[in-house]
Amino acid sequence: MLRKRLFNLSLIFATGLLLSQTPVSKKPNIIIILADDMGFSDLGSFGSEISTPNLDAMAEGGLKMTNFYNTSRCCPTRASLLTGLYPHQAGVGHMVNEREHPSYRGMLSDQCVTIAEVLQDNGYTTLMTGKWHLNARPEQWPVKRGFDRYFGLLDGANSYFGNRPYRPNQKLTYALDNKEYTPGEGFYATDAYTDFAIQFIEENKAKDKPFFLYLAYTAPHWPLHAMQEDIAKYKGKYLKGWDKLREERFKRMQALGVISKKEQLSPRDEEVPAWDSLTEEEKLKWDEKMAVYAAMVDRMDQNIGKLRAKLKEMGADKNTIIMFLSDNGGSYENIGGPSFTQEIQEANKKPASDPTSFTAYEFEGANVSNTPFRKFKRWEHEGGIATPFIAYYPGMMKGGNVNHQPAHVIDLMTTSLELAGAKYPTNYNGNSIKPMEGKSLVPLLKGQKWAGHKELFFEHEGNRAVRQGDWKIVSVFPENKWALYNLATDRSELNDLSSKHPEKVKELAKLYDAWAKHANVVPFAEVQEMDRQKKQKP
Repeated sequence: MLRKRLFNLSLIFATGLLLSQTPVSKKPNIIIILADDMGFSDLGSFGSEISTPNLDAMAEGGLKMTNFYNTSRCCPTRASLLTGLYPHQAGVGHMVNEREHPSYRGMLSDQCVTIAEVLQDNGYTTLMTGKWHLNARPEQWPVKRGFDRYFGLLDGANSYFGNRPYRPNQKLTYALDNKEYTPGEGFYATDAYTDFAIQFIEENKAKDKPFFLYLAYTAPHWPLHAMQEDIAKYKGKYLKGWDKLREERFKRMQALGVISKKEQLSPRDEEVPAWDSLTEEEKLKWDEKMAVYAAMVDRMDQNIGKLRAKLKEMGADKNTIIMFLSDNGGSYENIGGPSFTQEIQEANKKPASDPTSFTAYEFEGANVSNTPFRKFKRWEHEGGIATPFIAYYPGMMKGGNVNHQPAHVIDLMTTSLELAGAKYPTNYNGNSIKPMEGKSLVPLLKGQKWAGHKELFFEHEGNRAVRQGDWKIVSVFPENKWALYNLATDRSELNDLSSKHPEKVKELAKLYDAWAKHANVVPFAEVQEMDRQKKQKP
């Protein structure tokens, strides 16, 4: 009897020891990677000819979402991503232009919190590298909005090879934590952002704390700057012309299930001439621009691979979720006119592969990037707001999951907090905080059903949209006339159904008006009037 009791005690002791040696489930590391001005079809897994094996592997092994949305422009998307609010609610209803209106302050409001601020208060080390573009005032730098470490560009764009102001009387600022930083010899922005991110992660290892990393690449935003070895991979591949390239991407997108078999390719944009109307010199010039653009996306993917390799080396890969998206659609912008310095206008004439050049791929390139959609960055048509979205979390996900439900950048705050087991505050630093607008994507990460959004809303520079299920209304400023599309069969927005279904237009327009009031959106004509009055003040 005594022997049996001793055996039972030893068994209990051994079991307890075994349980004590079993690792406790840790909070996951969270990484959000944001590309800049990259179009919907610019990744291999979304139909591109550009080599993006690392992101493609993440899409294959994780979750790929084909109806994910941003807010159509750099600053508003960054504000929404970090706060879980619509941009107007976060104080960045337009850009960083400062105005005396709570929705258009041009900087993050005191009535919002960033993901970094919340996670910092919940035991996370918070890190950021890359483009901030949420106001360069010292009191608005990332280290003042919850980030423990920061390296990157505080402004909207710069040379990838150093610091090069491009507008008259402009000062651009790279920063390391709370001090200005001067790039040295051999600097290339995409590489530098990744190298500092890895450095910060390695420094955090000794703290034995989970980390949140927001890695905001400037690639592939203009200027077109890439490494020569990357450019060489793509020279000559774009001489088939934009029409052929769009058709090829379109077919691959359908084969990959990114878009419906019922979808149609939108016509070449009216700003883009027929390829055959170009001279040989013009064709070669565009091929070089696209080779540089592709090289920028390629190098970004290489760096994401480098980051993933470091996580694996550290044994952190299984407990790290990586979410990837772009801040808006491809950019039609060009470089010219009095808003740019004379030196930069001259640099725009140089070949894109010249490191001293300063150029963009304009309407022609953006029309390819946004295949199969209409419009570009700034517009609320699909070409402006659709982003590829990839979530990769091997510790939770089986992989190979493609989801077609509408989701939005506002969902990343909610998702991050649920993953971290963190509570969203109602008050922060003595300020009342607005409730989150997003919905957690965690059910999708687990392969479960997701209720999703009833409606999503968009407004930028007077361009507006509402998506409800497969229905979408969209308008362009200053015409302000609603068009109606059924995105189930017409996501390219080619067949306006507003005259056939006026009751649906009225219903969605009413929802927009209610949301605009809720988010404190000001009609853009009134925003322009604010600017005129500000200029007239002595």
